[in-house]
Amino acid sequence: MTKKRLDGWFAVEIFMLLAFIAVLIYPLFGIIKQAVIMPDGSFTFDQFTKFFSNSYHFDTLKNSFRITIFVTVLTLVIGIPFAYFYAFYRLRGAKLLFVVSILCCMSAPFLGAYSWVMLLGRAGVITKFMKSAFGIITPTIYGFGGIALTQTLKFFPLVFIYMNGAFKNIDNTLMEASANMGCVGVKRLFKVVLHLSMPTILASALMVFMQAFADFGTPTVLGEGFKTFPVLLYNEYLGENGSNYNFAAALAVIAVLVTAVVFFFQKWATNRFRFSMNALHPVEKKEAKGLFGLLIHLYCYILCGIAILPQLYIIYLSFRNCKGAVFSDGYSLVNYQQAFKKKLVMASRNTVIMGAVALITIVIVAVIIAYLVVRRSSPMSHTLDTIAMLPYIMPGAVIGIALLIAYGSKPFALTGTMTIMILSFIIRRMPYTIRSATATLMQIPLSIEEASISLGASKLKTFAQITVPMMSSGILSGAILSWVSIVTELSSSVILYSNKTATLTMQAYIYIGRGEYGTAAAFAAILTVITAISLFIYMAVSKSEDVRL
Repeated sequence: MTKKRLDGWFAVEIFMLLAFIAVLIYPLFGIIKQAVIMPDGSFTFDQFTKFFSNSYHFDTLKNSFRITIFVTVLTLVIGIPFAYFYAFYRLRGAKLLFVVSILCCMSAPFLGAYSWVMLLGRAGVITKFMKSAFGIITPTIYGFGGIALTQTLKFFPLVFIYMNGAFKNIDNTLMEASANMGCVGVKRLFKVVLHLSMPTILASALMVFMQAFADFGTPTVLGEGFKTFPVLLYNEYLGENGSNYNFAAALAVIAVLVTAVVFFFQKWATNRFRFSMNALHPVEKKEAKGLFGLLIHLYCYILCGIAILPQLYIIYLSFRNCKGAVFSDGYSLVNYQQAFKKKLVMASRNTVIMGAVALITIVIVAVIIAYLVVRRSSPMSHTLDTIAMLPYIMPGAVIGIALLIAYGSKPFALTGTMTIMILSFIIRRMPYTIRSATATLMQIPLSIEEASISLGASKLKTFAQITVPMMSSGILSGAILSWVSIVTELSSSVILYSNKTATLTMQAYIYIGRGEYGTAAAFAAILTVITAISLFIYMAVSKSEDVRL
C-alpha cells in the first residue's frame, strides 16, 4: 500500500495540498487573525460584539437574508416551470431561448441594475412613458423591490441550467408507469417529476443563494437606504469615511460562517433525497399544441424577453449621444471613442489575458482533483476536494480581503498586480469546473482505462489520451461557467484591482460611479459581446446546447 501511494500521483497530491494551503488556508487564517488580534497585539472578540450589538450592522445581515431567501424562492418558482416546458415540450425557437436565458445570467449583476435604473429609475424611459401616456407612476426600482427584480431575472437561468439537466435524466418508463397509475399532468409534476429532481432543486437553490448573498454590485447601485452585508463589508474595508480592517475581517469571518451553515444545511437536505437514476429511455418531448402550447410559449418568451432587456438596452445606450449622466438625441460612436481614450483596449486585454490564464489553471486543477478523488480515492484526495470547495461558501469580497491581508504587503506585495487578480479568479471560480469534471469522470467506467493499460499504454498516456478526452464534456460545461464568471467578476476585483489591472467589468463599474453613463455603456456592451461570443464558441466546440454541473 505504501509503495502504491509513493508514486508520481502522491507527489502531485503533496504539491496540490501545499498550493491550497498557500492560496486558501493561509489567507483564511489571516482573516481570522486580523478579526481577533488588534494592532496593539491584544486578543479580543470586541469586533464581533460590535457587530451584534449595533442594530445598523446586524440589520445589514438580516437584509441580506431577506433579499436572498426571497430571490432564491422566486427564481425556483419561475425557473422550474421554464425548465420543465423546455425539457418536456418541443418549443419553437428552443435554441434561441437557451442562448438568451444563458446570456441573462452570464453578465455582471450590477450591469443589470444600472440598466434597470435607465429603464425604471426616477428619470427612466419606461417611468416617463408610463406617466406621460397613462398617468401611471411605476413602483420604485430602488430598495428591496428593485434588488429582488434584478437578482431574480439575473439568477433564474441558473435554476434552468440545473433543472434542464435533471429533467433529461428522468427515465421515460417512470413517466409511463405514473401515467398508468392515473398520475398525469400537474399532479405528476409535483408527485413524480419534482420529487425525482429534489437533489437538483436543492443544488440550484444553493447556487442562487450563494450568488445572491455575495452580490455586491446590485445593492450598491439600487440599495439606497436598503444596505446589505456585502456592501457593509466593502465599506468597512475600503470606505470613503475611513477603514476599519479589524472590523472588516470580523465581518468576513461572519460571512464565511453564515454561508457555511447554509451549505451544510443544503448538504443535509440533499442526503435525505439521495438516490441513483439513469435515463436509459430519455423522456420524449411532446408537441406544444392548442391554448396550453400558446401559453407556455408566451411564458418562456416573455420571461426571456424581460430578462434580456437590460443587456439589449445597454448595447442600445452605448450608441446614444451622451454627456456625463445625460443621454441626448442622436446616435454616434462617441461613447466608444471615449472608452478607447479611457483604457478600453487595456481593459479588454486584461480581461482576456487574466481570464485565460485563470481558466487554463482552473481546468488543469479540476482534471487533477477529479482524477485523484474518483480514481485514487484516499483521505488526502478527499481533503484536497474539500479545501477546493471552500471558495464555494466564501463571498468574493472575503476572498479579496483574504488575499490582500496575506499577500498585500512585503515580502510579497502583490497588491494591484495581475498575479493577485488571477489568484482571486482561480480561487473564486474553480469549484464549478471541479464539480463538473468530477461528476463526468464518475460516469466513465474504469474498465476503459484498464483496457488501455493492458494493451501496453502507460498510465500517463492513458490519462492524457483516454481519460481526459472522455471528460471533455464535463470540463467544457464547468469551464464555460467559470470563464463567464471570471470575466464578469466584481466583488473581489473591486478590492484587488489597480489602474493597470482593471477589467472591463471594473471599468464599467468605475464610470457608472463617476456618472459617465455613456462610457460605462460602451465598456458594458463590449463585455456583453465577449460573453456572447464565449457562449457561441462553447456551443460550437461542445456541439451541445446544455451547460451542466
